[in-house]
Order: sequence, then C-alpha cells, then structure tokens
Amino acid sequence: MLPVLDPQAALDPQYRAYLQALKGAGFRGEIETRYGHRLAYATDNSIYQLLPQGAICPRDTQDLQIALHLAQNHEYRGITFSARGGGTGTNGQSLNTGLIVDTSRHMQAVLAVDSDARTAQVQCGVIKDALNDALRPHGLFFSPDLSTSNRATLGGMINTDASGAGSLVYGKTSDHVLAVTAMLDDGSLLTTGRWDAEARAGLTGRAKQLAESVLTLCRDKQAQIQSQFPALNRFLTGYDLKHAYNPDNDTLDLTRLLCGSEGTLAFILEATLDLDPIPTQRVLVNIQYDSFDSALRDAPGLVAAQAHVVETIDATVLGLAKEDVSWHTVAELVEPQDESDQQRFDGINMVEFAGEPEQVEARLVGLLARLEQAPKGVLGYKVCRDLASIGRVYAMRKKAVGLLANAKGSRKPLAFAEDTAVPPESLADFIAEFRAILDREGLQYGMFGHVDAGVLHVRPALDLCDPADEQLLLRLSDEVAELTAKYGGLMWGEHGRGIRSKYGPEVFGPLFDELRRIKGWFDPHNRLNPGKICTPLEGDATLLPLDTVTRGSFNRQISPLSREQYERSIRCNGNGLCFNYQANTPMCPSYKASGDRLESPKGRAELMRAWLRLLAREGIDMAQLGANGAPKPASLLQRWRNSRSDTEDFSHEVYAGMQSCLACKACSGACPVKVDIPTLRAEFLHHYYGRYLRPMKDYLVAGLEDTLPLQARFPNLINALSQNAPARWLMRNTLGYVDAPALSVPTLRERVGQRQPQTLSQLQQRLAKASEAERSDMVLLVQDPFNSHYDAAVVAQGLELLSNLGFTPLLVPYLPNGKPQHIKGFLDRFKRTAQTTTDALNSLARFDVPMVGLDPALVLTYSDEYVEALGSEQVQFEVQLLPQFLLGQLSRWPQAKAVTGQYRLMGHCTENSVRPKGGEEWQRLMAHFGLELELVSLGCCGMAGTYGHEVVNLERSTELYRMHWHDSVEAEQAEPLVSGYSCRSQVKRLSGKPLRHPLQALLQQLKESTP
Repeated sequence: MLPVLDPQAALDPQYRAYLQALKGAGFRGEIETRYGHRLAYATDNSIYQLLPQGAICPRDTQDLQIALHLAQNHEYRGITFSARGGGTGTNGQSLNTGLIVDTSRHMQAVLAVDSDARTAQVQCGVIKDALNDALRPHGLFFSPDLSTSNRATLGGMINTDASGAGSLVYGKTSDHVLAVTAMLDDGSLLTTGRWDAEARAGLTGRAKQLAESVLTLCRDKQAQIQSQFPALNRFLTGYDLKHAYNPDNDTLDLTRLLCGSEGTLAFILEATLDLDPIPTQRVLVNIQYDSFDSALRDAPGLVAAQAHVVETIDATVLGLAKEDVSWHTVAELVEPQDESDQQRFDGINMVEFAGEPEQVEARLVGLLARLEQAPKGVLGYKVCRDLASIGRVYAMRKKAVGLLANAKGSRKPLAFAEDTAVPPESLADFIAEFRAILDREGLQYGMFGHVDAGVLHVRPALDLCDPADEQLLLRLSDEVAELTAKYGGLMWGEHGRGIRSKYGPEVFGPLFDELRRIKGWFDPHNRLNPGKICTPLEGDATLLPLDTVTRGSFNRQISPLSREQYERSIRCNGNGLCFNYQANTPMCPSYKASGDRLESPKGRAELMRAWLRLLAREGIDMAQLGANGAPKPASLLQRWRNSRSDTEDFSHEVYAGMQSCLACKACSGACPVKVDIPTLRAEFLHHYYGRYLRPMKDYLVAGLEDTLPLQARFPNLINALSQNAPARWLMRNTLGYVDAPALSVPTLRERVGQRQPQTLSQLQQRLAKASEAERSDMVLLVQDPFNSHYDAAVVAQGLELLSNLGFTPLLVPYLPNGKPQHIKGFLDRFKRTAQTTTDALNSLARFDVPMVGLDPALVLTYSDEYVEALGSEQVQFEVQLLPQFLLGQLSRWPQAKAVTGQYRLMGHCTENSVRPKGGEEWQRLMAHFGLELELVSLGCCGMAGTYGHEVVNLERSTELYRMHWHDSVEAEQAEPLVSGYSCRSQVKRLSGKPLRHPLQALLQQLKESTP
C-alpha cells in the first residue's frame, strides 16, 4: 500500500491571508492554491522550476484592479505578482515565487476590428492564431509570427516583444502595437500612445509623472542610447529606450517601453494593434543542402532575392521530424528526389515570397535562375504553390521546438542560449564558432531559425539531472554571451531575457542604472515580476541568478530507473502544444473544455513528476516496485477506512487531474515529445486503488467485455431489462452510469449464422486445411467488443464487403481486447487479457493470412498497449485497419471512371493523432471506387469509450460534442461517415442520428455499381 504523500509546501501566511481576503473582496475569477495547480504554474518551456504561492485568474479588468488595490494594504505589501499568458516562454519570463496572474483563461475577447484603419483592439489573453482567424474575413492579419502561435497570447507576445518567421519584412510585435491599456502596481490604469507636447500637456496623475520622467531621461541620454542600442532587425528590448522617444518630432511612446518589459512595469490588459493585408499570393521554395554550413552561407543571397522569409533547419531537427507521425505529409515537399542526394541531405532553407502575384512571380523567377546555376552545396529544391502544402511545411518547422526534446537519451536539447541575434552577414561565422564551443564539449545539438534576421536557435543537449551538466550549462551560457558580443549581437533576440537578466549590465553598460530608474518609477516596491530585467535603483533587491532552480534538480530526486520507466512524464519540456486553442485538433479535449492548465497533458505530467518525487522522498522507488510487483493492496476494510479519512494526500490531487482525462491518446501522437498521459494514468490508478476504494462503475467497465457474449445470447431480454426508465434511473443513481447502448438485434451470430467458424480451433483447422492459393484470398476479420455487440451490422457488412471484393473473409471468434481494463487501471487484468488474446492471434498469424479490424481505437491497442504490457517479441501478429489493408490490394480492382458519390469522413481522435494517415487511406480507397471523401478536421466527440457514459463526465462529454462535432453533424452537406464506434454512439445519443461506418458506404457503392 502506498503511503500518504505530503508535499510540505504550505502557503506563506501572508499569501494565505491575502488570498482569503481576496475571496471576500469581490474577486470573481479562480484562486488556485492547491499544490497541483501551483506546480502547473511552476514551469514553462524553459529549464527552470519556481513554485509560486498560488495563481489568480481574473475575469476582467475589475478583478485585477480588486487584487492590486487589496495588495496596497500594509499587511500585504510583501505580495508579488507575475503576469502569465500562454506559458510558452523559454527563459522563465513568467516564473516566480509569488502570485501568478493568469490572464489567458478569461480575458480572450477581440474587442473591435477596423478594416479601413487596419487596426484591431484585443484583450491580453487572445491567442495569436485565434486573432488571425477573426481577422481573415476582413482580409487582414497580425503579422508577427512565432512557432507557438496557436497557444501564445497577445499579452505574452507584447511582454516579450516576440517575433519569428518574416521579421525581416514585418518586424517585431512592438512594431505593430499602437497603444496599450495597462494596469500599474497600485491598480491605476495607464493608456499609452504616441504623445506629442500637446498630448503630454493633457496627461494627469501617474501617467503625467511617468511621461515627464521618461522624457527627461530620453532627452538627456539620447546620444548614449543611440550608441548603446545595436542596429539590428531584432533590436534590443527590455526596456526599449531607442524607440520610446523620437527626437525628430518630440514624441514619446511608453508603449515601446512596455513592449518587451516582461510584466516588470505593468500588466498589459488591452492593446490596439496595427494589421497587414493578407498577401494575395504566397510561394515557398524548399532548398536542400549537403551541409548546414552551406545553407547558412547561402542565406544572404536568398535575402538579396527579396524573400519575405528565409528559415533554416538542420539535419538533427529533420531527422527527428522524420520520426514524427506527421512526416508523411511533408516528406515529398522537403526531401531531395535523388536517393544519393537524400544520403547527403544535411539541411534546408525555406524561402517564401508573398505579395501581389506579378511581384511574387518576378522574384521567384530570379531565385530559380540563381538556383539553376547550382550554388555551392545546393542539392535541389521544391516549389510549393498551394497554401495547404505551405501550411504543412510551416507546421513541421513550428514543431521543431518540441521535436528536439524527443531526442533519444538522457541528454535533451535545451533552450538557454538559443535566440542570439547577430548581423545576418556574420551569422555563418558566428555559428561556426558557436559549434566549435559545443563540439569541444562533445555535445549534440539541433539548429533551426531565422537566418534572414541573424537569429538561429541552437539547442545543446544536456542532462540537468546531472549536476555536472548544470555547471556546464552555466559556463556555456557565459561563453555564448561573450561570443555574441564579439559579433556585435544580442544574447536575447527573440524570446526575452527572463532569468538571463544577469547579462543586462554588460549589454546596457552605464545605461543599466537608467533602466533601474524606470523600474523604480513604474514599480517602486519591486512587486511586479521581481528579479527580471532589472531592480529599482533605490533598494537592495537583486536579479534572479542564472543558476536558479531547474526542473532537472527536482527530477534527479527520482531514481534513474524510475525516470526511465516514467519517461513519458519526465520528458515533458513544457512546449505547451497541448494548450492550442483550435477546436478542430484532437489534443487536448479536457483542457479545451475547462481552460484549466492542470487538465492538460503538461499539467498531468507535472503531477506525475511530483508524485514520483514525493514517493522517492518516502523511500519508494516505483521502478523497483514494478520489477518486484506492485505493493500488496490494502484490505477491503482498510481501503474503505482510507477512503473515508479526511487526511490530505497529494495522490488525491493527482487522481483528480487524471480523472478528467478522456484517455483518447491524442497526446501520445500529437505531442512533439510524445507525453502519453493515458498510459501514465493507467499506471497511477493501478497503484492509487491499492490504497483507496474503487467506484463500482469501474468494475462494470472492466468486466464488460467478458459479459457481452453472454448478454448477446439473450439480447431482447437484456435490452428489456436495461433500456426501461426504472433501470436507467437505477444505473444512474447506483453505478453512476448513463445511456447504456442497446445490444444489436439481430445479433452478429444471427447475421452471419453458421457460415463462420464458431471457435478458435475450428478457424485454425480451416486455415490449416486450406491450400496456399486459397489462403491468398483469405482475410481474418478480428472482432472488437463494441461493434460486434452494439453495432453488429457493421461487422456483418464488413464481411460482406470483403466477400464482394473477392476475398474469403473469416470472422475470428470473439476475443476480449482489454482496452477498457487498461483505461481504468486494472493493469493485472489487462495483462492477462492481452496475453490470452495475443496467444490466440499469434496462433493465427503463423498461417500468414492478413488480419483486419474495424474500430481504430481498439485495433491500435494491439500495437500500443499490448506491446507495452507484453513486449514486442511476444506480440507476433499484426492487425491492420480495413483501408490500410485494402489499399495494398488496389490492383485487384479497376479504377472508377467517374465520381458517383460524395461523403464526409469524421475520424476517431485516437487515430487522427496516433495514425493520422488513416483518413487519407479512406480517401484514396473511396476515390478508387468513384466516391469523393472530404476529411473533416474535428476535435474529440466527448464519448471516448465509456467516458461519456459516466454521470460524473456527462456534462463535459456533452460540452465537447457541442464544441467539436455538433455543427458538422447537423450541417446540410454530404453524408458524414464515422469510423469510431464510440463516436457514432455519441452522435446517436446527442443528435439522434445513426451515422454509418465508411465501409457501409463503400459496400453500397459496390452493390449499386454491380450490374
């Protein structure tokens, strides 16, 4: 039995009193003080980990004002605040030990769009891509780009003065912020703008004081400012004195000070943004090189071709991209065609032209003429003209940050000196010296970035669980800072300073004290994100040191074997792709519904890391337990007592975070570092219920597959007993289970009769007696529990389809799959089920007859959870999905001459993430037989096996269906087809529509086209 876990991280009494008072002061947002939530805010996409006292999520400006006004009381003057947006910072910009102010959960409104003026007014929590979605109908977009654009907020972009691809043309975020509404440390509001003398004369209060102080400083230090700030596209930020004052027209703009200030001066609430027209034409040229150095040295010539964007990726990142599930969508657009060139392929430059068609074509012709002259190192190139292809290539480039963290081994590429900016013409020489430093230390590394702006993201691979590597990181950081200065560049050219603020005095020189004066004017008591950028000149506060606590220092408290066993949790690097806002992407449904960071793969990975660490503190090594078998569960009486106890146990927080997971497996495929929460969840539940009682519904779910064959013998009786109102009430109020589906009538056995083998031995005998020629036409259809018993027509028609296609289909006698047991953490039972089914399917695999299955989630269990539980050497069979198998047989049937039907495919979210080519396989298969199939991009339907049948999940399940599926199902378009049984069940339950499996539409097509 596992022990009770105490995090020993009680709130500071001052913060506890403040937050209690805040609840009574009219604050309407969430106040998060549980250890799990504090952990979720303790990390970002950096190497650091700082545990805050808590987090507050204001609903609006009034909420934040209440919080800051209350903090003015003398007894709360020690409270500090740090603004947080998307949480994707790579240098700990939003991490601190005080209170986190999360403006991303509620303050997400696009307030106004003025198409004529090309401006938009937004709240700080608006996600960048969501803004561009809202602007697209106006023909406009917010042009500063970044790889995390589908989860980064505008407030975060302003605070770090973010930029990315295209900055050569479009500049940085600050170049597009016309004004902001900000809140100062005392709760007063400041609305900025470009103030000339007349406008300044009308200012009052703190706005007037700040304007006068900054204006005087800028005038007095103008010569020093101009000489100290380097002339780079990625200019010096935090605080941007160079652009805050224009001596030519005597205008002052505090907006430029706030952009890049990392929340150290004020809270950004709203912003008025300058927009650009969407280019009418875009063309992307992917140029392949035989060495990364060749790619870098060729870049100036590409910039001279007047490209909008020149991005580069090295072989390390490309190699990791090839292992990602999405590589098949970009391979032909990126790789050289010649096989010998593929072996020498060492990097690419992505060159984009955008604008009016005539201009784009003229520039493209010039570039292609240059490339035809075969510049040194160029292997070839690919031209992408359609937006879909361009989008896929950029998606791969944006995923590079996460992909690097998926590198093999304990050393992972890390961000700590990875956004240096130097003059573009010096980049190749700078990188050559940078690489020499890393090669001297024997380090692996990955590189990608914006060669047009002189910014290359270099991520050396280190293991911060190793104290020696922690020290090496500090030395490397200092060396890179010196190297950057040597080339006239900046240590932070894109991602802000954060915990690297120690380099500020060296970069700013004598001006650094002037920055400290500005900090003092805005935040005299050093309460806003203290320790970043600079500290007030008055006082003895210090900057956070570069050796601030890292995640690795916590991870090393877990044994190496446990870190390896639970790597799915440990390797989460906080890239935050699971925070993406897009409703048509599968990851992560629980986060999309709640907006709670703890209910995301990142949040749950943090919970598991802390759980493992606290267990290790209690002397429990989970890897050792796994090797010796799980600890003996407590007796039923003891588990009952434990469950009734009000003793605080951190395991309860982990349990709460895991229970909201739908176990859809989206994270295991869509997450760049393949954090697999459903597997971690199963392992946790396995141990948790050794101490606490399980709910009865879990036993119902775990035993369902074993009881279904018996139920199917008496379907009418079972349906009569289970589908009436009293039975439904009883199920709901005793077991917490709702909307149990009715068994199929006629049953599968009644539909297929005696035509199919009734037992495994009968099937084996039939296969053994068959000749090799006969077996060449045989196909084994492997049953799943849900289609076979609740939608038997699909299985029967699957057999009919295979028969009509010329095969001899044989139905494998029913074998439990075990996935419901795995989801609920019955790992011992699951392993026994997996072993029994594996033995049976292995016995069939020796006949070399292909096996196919119909439900994606259940079929993928064989290649995932079975291999995990038993080992790949034991799982000697392969079950293919139906379209996967049939595509390999296309030569058997003639290609249809015309399109005679249109459908839409709504895929299962597990398949869409783990095996995204599945939809394309159905599309190709249907096209061969004259059917046009549109692939509909959707998130989770909310059913996820039995998740949606549990009372506790009913509201969330319904909400997800309304968010993601309802409109597409109800749309008056081509008939939707749904491959997943649970998805069809959800549609039938909530929209009352019995949708068909794709195979049923294909069967209909074959019947209607056959004379």
